[in-house]
Amino acid sequence: MFIDYGSKPPVPAFDKTGPHLDNYRRVYRRSEDEVVDRKVGPDQLKSYLAMYERLGARRVVVKARDLESTFGFRIANEDVAAFCREHGPRYMGFAGVDPHKGMTAIRELDHAVRNLGLRGLNLQCFEHRLAINDKKMFPLYAKCIELDIPVNIHTSINFSTDTLMDYGHPRALDEVMVHFPELRVCASPPGWPWVQELIGVAWRHPNVSIGLVAVRPKVLGIPNSGYEPLLQYGNSLLKDRIIFGTAYPMMPVEQALAEIEALPLKSETRRAWLHDNAARFLRVSD
Repeated sequence: MFIDYGSKPPVPAFDKTGPHLDNYRRVYRRSEDEVVDRKVGPDQLKSYLAMYERLGARRVVVKARDLESTFGFRIANEDVAAFCREHGPRYMGFAGVDPHKGMTAIRELDHAVRNLGLRGLNLQCFEHRLAINDKKMFPLYAKCIELDIPVNIHTSINFSTDTLMDYGHPRALDEVMVHFPELRVCASPPGWPWVQELIGVAWRHPNVSIGLVAVRPKVLGIPNSGYEPLLQYGNSLLKDRIIFGTAYPMMPVEQALAEIEALPLKSETRRAWLHDNAARFLRVSD
């Protein structure tokens, strides 16, 4: 049993992108090439749903994004909610709103949670061209606490050369947590090239988890990769705060699971990474 904290279904509503992400295809080409069928359509969706059924996924998190102010497109909350309704409780949706829209974004988040049934907020700050601690974000953080939902925050390098990599620096998350200690945050991907800083933020703030998303798990065991501190601390002090996700189709689900199994983790830690930590963070009880 496992929970995939990040996955993109092969349906047209999710298949939206912009030229600012073109460089990602270069960076992730080898991993993506292992996903044999990257087309979008009924056959691909059938295979996608069957894969998670066969592998025994308890939950799969799918995420909306609203980038209309910066890059001119959105993956709509309504479409994410509709997908989750249609395909059952295995699929959980996170809302996406545009911080540049001010009160409109606050109202959209409220509607997405109270009326559409979405279970969290997704903020890819580099795509908003805003730092994690930009004051435009603060009303959204406060709203998440009011709604009692978690927030996913991109905290790592990004490979878009149309925006700054510094927008994802985890040092800014420390300030957010000082102001909003009740906020439940999953920082993902896990901070490279600032992995040590993110570990420090998580160590300081018990409501911060680290999402092992869009990163091959095997690199945690490679010396000098920059990710190896996650294996050390994730197997000890932060064992209850690492959350697994594939970012499918960035990496094949079965391959990512196999790479987790191959890491030198205690058995109880492996279960925590794959399931228990996400279940607690997402408040999955059924």
